[in-house]
Amino acid sequence: MVEYNQYLFIDFEFSMPENKTTPQGFFPEIIEVGLVSVSNQSINHTFSSYVKPSYYPMLTSRCKSFLGITQSQVDQGMSFVDLVEYLNEADTTKESTIVTWGNMDMKVLRANCLKHNIPFPFKGSKVDLSMEYKRFFGDQNQTGLWKAVQEYGKEGTGKHHCALDDALTTYNIFKLVEKDKRYLAKPEPTTIGDRIDLSKVLNKFAL
Repeated sequence: MVEYNQYLFIDFEFSMPENKTTPQGFFPEIIEVGLVSVSNQSINHTFSSYVKPSYYPMLTSRCKSFLGITQSQVDQGMSFVDLVEYLNEADTTKESTIVTWGNMDMKVLRANCLKHNIPFPFKGSKVDLSMEYKRFFGDQNQTGLWKAVQEYGKEGTGKHHCALDDALTTYNIFKLVEKDKRYLAKPEPTTIGDRIDLSKVLNKFAL
């Protein structure tokens, strides 16, 4: 992890149609945000909020059931305009590396910004950690967030599909992958002490 850079680990949850077939005109809106700000390999702060959808304010039963949220929670959330303003302020360096699991978060954020006619908040590089994970392990298919952390023998933080918990889990996987990358890039040289038990040899000659 580059010491001077700021990393923003972000997860959004979206509204969804009642059925898997998307009705004409419908598009997913951000209804929850979780953000973890990291620099110098330490968490600076975390942020979590519901976001009130502007175009389709009433959540479908499928959406509420899948995400485990209520209509009143999003009704009391921040506006999308306030969300983008917060994201602008959170990107203190204006060159932060934005890390998400999958590419949908940034796609939906960009589409929502276009709908609201406001600028996209991030200028720095974007990292889809799910693709990094796929390439690193040579997987044929992309792995789900919580399945990926379980493959490391760990558990996800909190509750899956809670935006902040998923952002924290993304950060935890990032640390694990980066650790493996460093290990493979700079393998420690094997010493003779790693190959044989020197204490047994010394004991033999002491006899």
